Amino acid sequence: MHNKKLLTAAVATALLAGIGATSAQAVELTANVALVSDYRFRGISQSDKNAAIQGGFDASFEPGFYVGTWASSVDFGNVTDGSGSFGTMEIDYYAGWTGPIGDSDFGIDVGYMYYQYPGDTVDPTGDYQEVYAKGSWKDLTVGVTYSDDYYAESGKFWYFAGDYSLTFAEDFSLGLHVGYNDFDRLGFFGDDSNGDVIDEDSYTDYSVSLGYTFKGFDLSVAWVGTDLDSSDCFNGSKLCDDTAVFSISKSL
Repeated sequence: MHNKKLLTAAVATALLAGIGATSAQAVELTANVALVSDYRFRGISQSDKNAAIQGGFDASFEPGFYVGTWASSVDFGNVTDGSGSFGTMEIDYYAGWTGPIGDSDFGIDVGYMYYQYPGDTVDPTGDYQEVYAKGSWKDLTVGVTYSDDYYAESGKFWYFAGDYSLTFAEDFSLGLHVGYNDFDRLGFFGDDSNGDVIDEDSYTDYSVSLGYTFKGFDLSVAWVGTDLDSSDCFNGSKLCDDTAVFSISKSL
């Protein structure tokens, strides 16, 4: 994974240089913090079905460039043979460009994301990178994400997703999401109880969420799930089962 960290450093250096070159232009800085009942990423619990605290910082500057970082507590359980730790935190670093296509309602968002897990001493570590491209039209967004070597060096990975968001009655919002996860090879979900590799190289995740803004706080409840059977999800771990997720967040 060393080459990925070098690439991340190079991207960060280039972005800082770009920000410095545009110092005469306005730079918008924002931050956010959240508490969720379960950290679900692409339908799978990253916090062992427990609560997680999250937060991030973003900087955006003309003409549509952005850079940011986001972190969350995670819990991937214990290493059964005691050979290391999976870590207790995820930190994401990302950068990209977003903007409208001409004077239309269409928009585009392209970027790079690096996922880091400090304290992960298991070989191979979980750190990995992705590139993404999204297109939007009014309240609809569709996108594709690609990783040349997904979490824990599990091989190439593609993610295709669609999202629809709608604001109504001023302070309420509705969100619909569906995503298709495609792994290049078997093995991401580990072995079954017989020691055989779980025969699953793709799955679909989905969610329906309802949000409400109250005195500057964003409250949300979502139904999140996948089409994976429990037996196909890390040997019956139930981390992929459908569940309700509650969250409270604040933009700063």
